[in-house]
Amino acid sequence: MVEVTGETELSSDSQNSPVKSFGPFRHWSQRGGTSLTRAHGWKLSLIIFLFLACVSVHAQETVFDVPSADILDRGKVYFEQDGTIHTVDAQSTFTPRIMVGLGHNVEAGVNFNGLGAPKLGQLDISPTIKWGAWKSEKLGWLFYVGDDVVFPVYQRSYNAGNYVYAMFTKTWAGGTRLGVGAYDFTRQVVDTGNRAGGQFTFERPVNKRLALAAEWYTGNHAAGYVNPGVIFKATSKLTLYGAYQIGNAGVTKGNHQFLYEIGYNFN
Repeated sequence: MVEVTGETELSSDSQNSPVKSFGPFRHWSQRGGTSLTRAHGWKLSLIIFLFLACVSVHAQETVFDVPSADILDRGKVYFEQDGTIHTVDAQSTFTPRIMVGLGHNVEAGVNFNGLGAPKLGQLDISPTIKWGAWKSEKLGWLFYVGDDVVFPVYQRSYNAGNYVYAMFTKTWAGGTRLGVGAYDFTRQVVDTGNRAGGQFTFERPVNKRLALAAEWYTGNHAAGYVNPGVIFKATSKLTLYGAYQIGNAGVTKGNHQFLYEIGYNFN
């Protein structure tokens, strides 16, 4: 995060696509109303936390869903719990992720996707990496790239998938930051076919603790949402996020939900 001091018709692919999950994303279909696949689950949270303590690869920092320009310093560890509450049918989802700074402007991590209540979706494990390839501190510009590999492990509809992106961000005096970039999802990750488009972020500090933020994935697929919200720095280690997710399609049929995130810096 930045340091705090028209609804469209569904495509035929989206109407007929199976439930998929990728990282923080959920899938909405016209037939079923809403089928959430953001890493889900309250009852399995204890198991996930125990597992996280044992893994040696660690997911990238995001604004809400879109990878942010922040990259952890070498040896820094960050944990985040993401969740959604669907206002139409009370479906809840849960996505734990952990990140570690590797040095040389690189961070890596892993997302655990597909946990939910009362319905359980496709479960995925998604190793991620992000690299700050170029930076001009004087001009406030940063160029970074990243990649997530998606491995379904339960209710599998494909063997493996990929999400790759590239972003430019500009930071102004006072901390306002704007990001513009492009993405590509391989087939079955967010829709039946390959999907490419734009991803955008906006962050503006209000004071030392509070910032306004928004992000958008273009396209009519499981990742296609605009997310306006706020970020609150509760302590030096604890950060709270809240946003409302509005789908690029199917809003009047229930494709919208509340998003919350809890982030913790271990060192």
